[in-house]
Amino acid sequence: MKKQNKVAILLNANKAYDRGLISGIGEYIQSSFCRWDVYIEEDFYSDNKSINLTKYDGIIADYDNPETPHYLSQTESIIVGIGSSYHNDDDYPSIPYVATDNSKIIQQAYEHLKDKGLLHFGYYGFPVCEHWRWSVEREKAFVELIEKEGMQYSIYRGLAPLNCHWEAAAEGLASWLKSLTEPTGIIVATDARARQLLQVIDELGIPIPEHLAVVGIDNEEVTRYLSRIPLSSVEQGVRMMGYQAAQMLDTLLNGEPLEHDRVIVPPEKVHARLSSDYRSVTDPDVIRAQHYIRLNACKGLKVEQVLDYLHVSRSHLDNKFKQALGYSIHHEIHTNKLNKALELLNHTKLSIAEISTASGYPTVQYMYAIFKKEFNRTPNSFREE
Repeated sequence: MKKQNKVAILLNANKAYDRGLISGIGEYIQSSFCRWDVYIEEDFYSDNKSINLTKYDGIIADYDNPETPHYLSQTESIIVGIGSSYHNDDDYPSIPYVATDNSKIIQQAYEHLKDKGLLHFGYYGFPVCEHWRWSVEREKAFVELIEKEGMQYSIYRGLAPLNCHWEAAAEGLASWLKSLTEPTGIIVATDARARQLLQVIDELGIPIPEHLAVVGIDNEEVTRYLSRIPLSSVEQGVRMMGYQAAQMLDTLLNGEPLEHDRVIVPPEKVHARLSSDYRSVTDPDVIRAQHYIRLNACKGLKVEQVLDYLHVSRSHLDNKFKQALGYSIHHEIHTNKLNKALELLNHTKLSIAEISTASGYPTVQYMYAIFKKEFNRTPNSFREE
């Protein structure tokens, strides 16, 4: 029988990224024959200073935290680090290490935006600081890729998220956004920062995604719910990172050599949502109408209200819609309401009646009729499948 090992997990599970890592570690524990007595802080927060390091045979730790290497230098435990990938090999820690592939994260986000037909790009990251080295690495990957492609770009790092006033951060962000050539596709270092970006864009009245298309990183569920515009995002391979880290530690605890002492894990995919659904539309009336519909479709919006907002006739705007998009104003309103209903069915536990109201349908029966016509099934069966 294998020896039971004491293992400490020094990750901050108050963050979605770390929770994904811990899930991957758990998957390895459940699928293997390792016998680990696992320690993790009761409130899932690790400040790397609260445990007796001499008690543990193995440690899996967050090496994006600049304090971690110094703190763990005091222990003789076997350590596997998890963190950012780096352009420079000398920046990697000299321990077994599992990294997220920043270059491929940026490449996936860029290709998603480029495939939409965008020619101008931006990166919104964090200030240069040891606490956000991963953002600096993503910025490097962004610049390297965009320059290789010969595209135009702009960088904005913003203010540090700690101890800063939102008003000051929003003011600087607004100035940068106003300086961008429209349309621009923006890649943001995290979903949390992308949510701030969407909020400022909305306050400025800039149409999303017609003028500014946005892709975040993390596919953070909570952030998605807090954004009025559904956020496209790159899902990192965090579960695989956690799994690989646990597998490496188990191999070392068993006294076996590692096949590789550094593993770079690529991202899963881009989850495409409205914030990056850019279509090359140049007609200002169509762009303004789309923006107005997006904000008001689920409030019982009628075609006549769109016409009043733009001060144009229905035949005039319908002709412009059909030339630019191939369909009518009514279809645009219908699609926005239906997409809202699908999003709520897929990602919430709201009742069908609540979803019907939130999506702008006058009655539950009307929503059922729409689903029967569009999908030949009920909203309930759609959710179950």
